[in-house]
Amino acid sequence: MTTIWRSSVAALLGALLLAACDAGGPKFHSTDITGVDYGKELSLTDFHGKPRTLADFRGKVVVVFFGYTHCPDVCPTTLAELAQVMKKLGADSDKVQVLFVTVDPARDTPALLAQYVPAFDPRFLGLYGDAQATQRAAKEFKVFYEIKKGATPAEYTVDHSAGAYVIDTKGRLRLFVGYGRIGADDLAADIRTLLRE
Repeated sequence: MTTIWRSSVAALLGALLLAACDAGGPKFHSTDITGVDYGKELSLTDFHGKPRTLADFRGKVVVVFFGYTHCPDVCPTTLAELAQVMKKLGADSDKVQVLFVTVDPARDTPALLAQYVPAFDPRFLGLYGDAQATQRAAKEFKVFYEIKKGATPAEYTVDHSAGAYVIDTKGRLRLFVGYGRIGADDLAADIRTLLRE
């Protein structure tokens, strides 16, 4: 099984410090990282070939998850759980956008992303960029990823941070959802809290 990096040390420390300092405001099941100085920009292309930025989704709660289509465990599990969250949200799901950002642009072609990502929910979008754009996006969200060689050049895996980021309707990064830390019910409740703000 691939070793998964759950979060960068900087993101975790920042989240813990902010959570410890915040006595007021809404209470979340996810880690409240409101006020961090990262996760403000995202400039990639969706699998339809349309350039996308976070500003395109202003007015919606956005869930950003970095992964890759050949991932054996964390990525499909996370996308399946996010699909469950959308079902639990009911009509509120129309105010939510899930973005899957590939950290494997060499293999994750637009055609493959268009087949893989909407299989979990037809509203989900897959985003990609060249190697430099992928690095910029990962750095902006403090996501770690590293290619691990396999038996052949085509059989490599990618170790990557496992967790999703939740951005509020005003475009502010608010929550970090650690892999396996909360269930679909709790994440749906957190999203509803953000939608009510």
